[in-house]
Amino acid sequence: MDLRLTVEELAFRDEVRAFFRQALPPAIARKCSNGQRLSREDLVCWTRILHARGWATPAWPVPWGGTGWSAVQQYIFKEELHLAPAPEPLSFNVNMIGPVLIAFGTEAQKREFLPRIARLDYWFCQGFSEPGAGSDLAALRTEARREGDHYIVNGQKLWTSTAHHANWCFLLVRTDPTAKKQEGISYLLMDMASPGITVRPIVTIDGHHETNEMFLENVRIPVSRRIGEENRGWSYAKFLLGQERSGIARVGVSKMRVRRARELARQVACGPGTLADDAGFRERVAALEVELKALEMTQMRLIAESSSTASGKADPKSSILKLKGSELQQAATELLLEVAGYAAMELDREFLRGAEHAISGEDWAACIAPNHYWARHVSIVGGSNEIQRNILAKSVLGM
Repeated sequence: MDLRLTVEELAFRDEVRAFFRQALPPAIARKCSNGQRLSREDLVCWTRILHARGWATPAWPVPWGGTGWSAVQQYIFKEELHLAPAPEPLSFNVNMIGPVLIAFGTEAQKREFLPRIARLDYWFCQGFSEPGAGSDLAALRTEARREGDHYIVNGQKLWTSTAHHANWCFLLVRTDPTAKKQEGISYLLMDMASPGITVRPIVTIDGHHETNEMFLENVRIPVSRRIGEENRGWSYAKFLLGQERSGIARVGVSKMRVRRARELARQVACGPGTLADDAGFRERVAALEVELKALEMTQMRLIAESSSTASGKADPKSSILKLKGSELQQAATELLLEVAGYAAMELDREFLRGAEHAISGEDWAACIAPNHYWARHVSIVGGSNEIQRNILAKSVLGM
C-alpha cells in the first residue's frame, strides 16, 4: 500500500496551508500558538471565515454544505488546520449533531438546523453524561414523559461542555422506564432558552470553566424536536460516537506541540547550551516523533480501507486511533511541561528571585501547565481508553 500523497494531494495541501496563513486573524493565531483558550466570539469569527470559503463542514454531503473532498483531502485539511495552528470548528456541531441530523433527521429538521449549525448561528452542547452514567451511558435516568405534542423532561446532566455558550443541546432521555437499559432511550433537541434549565459551572483542574452540570425541571420539548423514532435514541447515539471517535487521534495537534517544544527548548538554558542541545531531551523528542509517524501511517491505512469498503459504519479499528492518539497528545503536553519547568506554574516570582532557570519570555509558558492538566481528559472523552481496549479485544482480536 503506497501511503505517499499524490501530486494533486500535495497541491491541495499547499492550497489549504496558504489559506490558513492568509485568512486566520492574527489575534486568533497568537492565541492558538500560545495555547490560550479561545472566546466564543473567536470561534464564531473563524467558523464564519471557513464557511465563506466553503470549508466549515468538509465531511458533510455536498447538498448540505460539504466540499466533496476525498477522505485523504479531509485528513490533509484537518492536519494542516492543527499544524497552522488554527481552531477546529465546533465538534458538537460539525462532527456530532450535524451527521446525526443528516442520517436520521426529517427534511424539515435538516432545512431548519443544518445551515445554522454550519455557520455557528446555533451552538450545540451535548447532554449525554449524568451522575452514575458516564462510561456506562445506557444507565442514564433523565426522564421524558410525553404529554400531547411535548415531552416533559426532568433530570440532571453532567460534564456538559460549553453549555454556558450554547443556545441548543442534543440530549438523550429515557422515554420508556420499563424497557431494558439500552432500549427506551430517545434523542431530543432542546432549546437552551427553555424554562426549567439551570446551568452551573464546573471549574476543572486547569483553572478554566469549560464544562458544566445541567439541571432540567419540567422542561417542555416539542415532539417535532425528536430525532428519529421514539425509543431508538441509543442507535443514533452509537452512530454519533463512531463519528466522534474516527477523528479523535489528532495527530496534527501532537505534531504541532512537539514542534513547539523543540522551538521553545532553544530558549531554555541547560548546561553550557540550551535544552534543545541536551541528548536526553532530543531522544525523547525523536521517540515521540517515531510514534506519531506510526500512528499517522495507521490512520492513513484506515482511511484507505474505509474508502475501498464505503460501508458507512465506523471501523472498530478506529479505536486504535483514539487510544494511541490520546496517549500521544498527553505525552506531547508532558514534553512542553518539561521545557517550561516551573515557569509553567503560577508561582511567587519574588520568592523565587535569583533562581537559576533562565527562560526568555515567560509569558509563553503560562498556558502549558493548564493545557497539560486539560489533556488528562482526552483518554476519557469519546469512550474511555479502557472501553477502546474492550472494543479492540472483541471486534478486532475476537477475544
